[in-house]
Amino acid sequence: MNRISIVIPMFNEARHIGRTLLAAQKAADAAGLDCELIVVDNGSSDQGPQIARQFGAQVLVMPGLLIGALRNRGTAVATGEWLAFIDADIELPEDWLTLLLELEAQGQGELFGLDLHTPAQAPWYADAWQRRTLHPTSHTLHPVQWLPTSNLFMRRSWFDKVGGFEETLRTGEDKDFTMRLREAGARVLAVNQSVALHWGYEASWREWMGKEMWRQGSHLQLLRTHGFSLRLLRFPLLSLVVWLLDFMAISALLDGFPHHAAIMVMITSLPGLILSVRQSFKQHDIRLTLQLWGLHWVRLHLAGAAFILNLCHWNARRPARG
Repeated sequence: MNRISIVIPMFNEARHIGRTLLAAQKAADAAGLDCELIVVDNGSSDQGPQIARQFGAQVLVMPGLLIGALRNRGTAVATGEWLAFIDADIELPEDWLTLLLELEAQGQGELFGLDLHTPAQAPWYADAWQRRTLHPTSHTLHPVQWLPTSNLFMRRSWFDKVGGFEETLRTGEDKDFTMRLREAGARVLAVNQSVALHWGYEASWREWMGKEMWRQGSHLQLLRTHGFSLRLLRFPLLSLVVWLLDFMAISALLDGFPHHAAIMVMITSLPGLILSVRQSFKQHDIRLTLQLWGLHWVRLHLAGAAFILNLCHWNARRPARG
């Protein structure tokens, strides 16, 4: 029987880790795989490690490491031919591994990840933000530039080929890792024939903004790793333009030119509108478009702040997120 090693980084996820492990084990059983569950704990203060052990996981306690290092340490003890990375707050469907094994056997690709939904009780901003990542249902396979590590499946040999995750990145390690795999020849596919549930949705505005600020914190490191390209530069540069236009609007208002200020405000709203229309167009949902418009406006301002802080050598470290 083939073996799969499932590596799960964790920090204070006692609420979700039992559900995550149970669903992963069921998916492995349905696919006829011997399953090795490896939880790499970043120094949790809750009952997460004890719960993980109760569900049969091997728990490595490694406080103080960044998220890429946690995944690498888990993989270092993994023995499976197949390798999966999932977050500690993800509930995977029972056909997860059966589906992806079939796609790999058919030669469809080498690196796979399922689309994510939020549970029904998630607040509107968390639901809208997750829905923006969904791919059109007209096709079940979507070639992509990169995949998040909320759920990621591959042969172990691909992980070894690129040397694992970059351990110095506070965030964005998933983008860096899967982009390097793509550059090494792996076909990277998002799959929406089946979907996973993200139970770690943002339950408050403060949490949503904090996570987005954190996610935008590694643009400079990604640029150093992959070179200065328009694809990596476009979002941080766009966020800086928005900040500049905001400053010009405030200056115009203080100088007694309210009409000029209004024009600047309208211009700063356009990038968020364009992004929201592009991401919601195929879902034909005007409410989603308006929700994403507001969220993108906030995100652009957060991204500009994060980029400026990085330029000022802001190196604050945060616990790895599971």
